[in-house]
Amino acid sequence: MTELRKRGRGGDLDSTENIIDKETDGEDRLGLPGEAEGEGDGEVGSKAETPDVPPSVDNTPKCLNKALEGLSSRWKNWWVRGILSLTMISGFFLIIYLGPIVLILVVMMVQIKCFHEIITIGYKVYHSYDLPWFRTLSWYFLVCVNYFFYGETLADYFGVLVQREEPLQFLARYHRFISFALYLAGFCMFVLSLVKKHYRLQFYMFAWTHVTLLIVVTQSHLVIQNLFEGMIWFIVPISIVICNDIMAYLFGFFFGRTPLIKLSPKKTWEGFIGGFFGTVVFGFIFAYLLAQYQYFVCPVEYDSETNRFAVECQPSELFVMHEYTLPALVQDVLRWKTVNMYPFQIHSVALSTFASLIGPFGGFFASGFKRAFKIKDFASTIPGHGGIVDRFDCQYLMATFVHVYLTSFIRGPNPSKVLQQLLVLQPEQQLSIFNLLQSHLRERGMLSAPDTEEQ
Repeated sequence: MTELRKRGRGGDLDSTENIIDKETDGEDRLGLPGEAEGEGDGEVGSKAETPDVPPSVDNTPKCLNKALEGLSSRWKNWWVRGILSLTMISGFFLIIYLGPIVLILVVMMVQIKCFHEIITIGYKVYHSYDLPWFRTLSWYFLVCVNYFFYGETLADYFGVLVQREEPLQFLARYHRFISFALYLAGFCMFVLSLVKKHYRLQFYMFAWTHVTLLIVVTQSHLVIQNLFEGMIWFIVPISIVICNDIMAYLFGFFFGRTPLIKLSPKKTWEGFIGGFFGTVVFGFIFAYLLAQYQYFVCPVEYDSETNRFAVECQPSELFVMHEYTLPALVQDVLRWKTVNMYPFQIHSVALSTFASLIGPFGGFFASGFKRAFKIKDFASTIPGHGGIVDRFDCQYLMATFVHVYLTSFIRGPNPSKVLQQLLVLQPEQQLSIFNLLQSHLRERGMLSAPDTEEQ
């Protein structure tokens, strides 16, 4: 830009390309906060100009405000957070009682609300409400990505239903091509919507939308994938993250003295350490309670005969009580030689450790994001807590870990999925696979050879 200005003073700007570059660069800057004249390389949202994002609104119910009006702001916030937390936990257990289909719908609603909160911040920060078609395109891309992910889930877990309906067979067979075509249509619409004076701003928002989709939709898809492995893989991770949040808050509130990280000044080492031990103990006990019931441990499968989700099975080894010999040092301290517990309880310790030590970094990431744009909360949806994203910033990180943990250490090949793939093949291919499998089982002695008639 300095070079262009110098050349401009000398009258050497006859090139049409240089004129266009100068115009678009200068006009793009007018729409971005924190980029005043001469600050082209400065940070967006610098001290010179704060992004135009309205402050969070206090939407605490009037009855609570009236009941707690005599308390200091610190204790008032404590009670508001506590009451709303208990309310949300009660609602969570009610949703679990209603079954898998309601859980899936709730995950979808949370995903949409999280997307709305993050994308709205982008609109406000970059003053992009007037960009042509962009609000429509943002939601269009959300629909495209959801169609891709949940179409894959439908093909994987509802194979029998798909095979029964001819339109679904067509959609399942060409699902990825259709998904790509839908995305390409949105991509072309974006290119056609580009306006000369807003190029840079439009590409900012294009990137903002895609990063939001990566964070929100991908993670919510993994949450549902975990749910189909058994509700316990959905409930325990979410519960231990909630527990860690509560324990860290309580230990920090009553004992916190040492700051933990500058991104979150209210977080303390006392809360971090207390939250770790409290979460591990809670996860171990909670895993023991849930592992006793088929409703929680059985994979969630669609029963085509009853047209409903079934959670009945013979529990796997993870959920069968085992006797373990304790290490010699522990034997000397506790005077116990053996202990009976479910193998899943050992895995719960790994999940609790991640939720306590790594999970909070999802919250720190969200704190850094909010500080970058000078906002207190993502929204004011939940009194005392902020927006939905403020409550689920650690949950998404946890969902990814649980999915990776399952695929790496727990889950093997799924026979039902293999069978569904076989049913799609041509009859000749199915017969060939049958003969190969039969021959293989005979070689291993697991299948006797057919009796042959003597000639």
